[in-house]
Amino acid sequence: MTVAASTPSPAAPERAAGLGPWLFEARAMVKLALPLIAGQLGLIAMSVTDVLMIAPLGPTHLAAGSLAFMLYFNIWLFCLGVLIASASLASQARGARNFKGVRRSIRQGFWVAITLVPPAALALWFGGDLLLLTGQDPKVVALAEPYLRAIVWSLPFSFGFLVLRFFVSALSRPNTVMIGLIAGAVVNVPLDYLLIHGALGVPALGIAGAAWATSLIWVGLFAWLVAVVLRDREFRRYHVFVRFWRPDWQRYREIWRIGLPVGVTLIAESGLFGACQLLMGLIGTLELAAHAVAIQVASVAFMVPLGIGQAAQVRVGQRFGAGDRAGVRRAGWMAMLLAGVTTGAAALVMWFAPEAIVGLFLESGSPIDGPVFVLAVNFLLVAAVFQLVDGAQVAMVSSLRGLSDTAWPLVIAVLSYWVVGFGAAWVFAFPLGLDGVGVWMGLAVGLAAAAVGLTLRFVLRERLGLLDRPAAA
Repeated sequence: MTVAASTPSPAAPERAAGLGPWLFEARAMVKLALPLIAGQLGLIAMSVTDVLMIAPLGPTHLAAGSLAFMLYFNIWLFCLGVLIASASLASQARGARNFKGVRRSIRQGFWVAITLVPPAALALWFGGDLLLLTGQDPKVVALAEPYLRAIVWSLPFSFGFLVLRFFVSALSRPNTVMIGLIAGAVVNVPLDYLLIHGALGVPALGIAGAAWATSLIWVGLFAWLVAVVLRDREFRRYHVFVRFWRPDWQRYREIWRIGLPVGVTLIAESGLFGACQLLMGLIGTLELAAHAVAIQVASVAFMVPLGIGQAAQVRVGQRFGAGDRAGVRRAGWMAMLLAGVTTGAAALVMWFAPEAIVGLFLESGSPIDGPVFVLAVNFLLVAAVFQLVDGAQVAMVSSLRGLSDTAWPLVIAVLSYWVVGFGAAWVFAFPLGLDGVGVWMGLAVGLAAAAVGLTLRFVLRERLGLLDRPAAA
């Protein structure tokens, strides 16, 4: 059934805005990206709150929390990558004004999400054994294991939230998601305190308390977004829950075909950070604790270009679906420009004020925190250097996802992160004796290689005229 949408068509002529094409694209992308960035900051704020609440328990607990979250996040990120294919397909269908295609993509996105829950849950439940196989300190792993078994219960709700998030974003309504994620971040603060440290009759659960707080937040976020989709007039017109159990194997397979390389690509990048975290654990507990702080700061900064990249995926997908080759080109390069500006600003802050930033997490004069503080400051100086290339790679890979181009980015990611990046991290850290700083230098080299490779891929598609061939919606 064809549905008349209430929002303007994404393929509407740019002349209607009374602006030049590039200025029009900049305005449209910023308008879409700002709430996505705010939502991402709300999401990462929950992780930052966990670190802040766990830090007073001591470096060993902080290291354990860092390891547990690393394993959980990599599994969750892989699943997000698979599900993100529904966003590309829904955006392309929206651009082609194929509203049935939007409904099919989101409904089968739920089917894929249900498929992903059991293997992800098993990997987390036995995550302690996986960490021990990597040579981590058994005492640290023993503290991490309760976190992993508590966070398992969040999976079906967080995956369902992601699918609905892609739905509302494909319709250029990201404010809806932003409100929920910011509210979740606010509620997470008292929940973390209650469950980690114990208060008001609630027992102190330690690191596991952070996982239970996160699980409760995901339950609330999913329930809230379901209610919004069912009540909002525009969202209701797509009937995403009607005949939910009716199979659509063609679209189900299409999501896997596009999404599986994306999931592996995300794991290739995030896995590089995770592997480097394991290298930190081999170097020492203090280095691992300092890495946990520095990676949180870098992750917060990354939320801005990530939001821009998500906006680029939607904008490129809509233009691709509408057969607008020039619009695809403008959206991709505008994402690169905006990401460069924002990551440049973040790099300046990290370079000139690392002590102030790390001071938000640790006390420089404390006999316990002091050594970790110094290490974290040094790591953050290297993080400042790779901000620009990190923004470039996420802008380009997101633009390629909007084109449903996921196979070659996977090859580029594996070579860049694991051959170049991890290889450089190991060489710098051990043979060259740079320890933790060397690990972070390897991260920078891997991200730079990915930025170059993905940019060349986008340029090649442009040169070969592959920006105006929309996939079937």
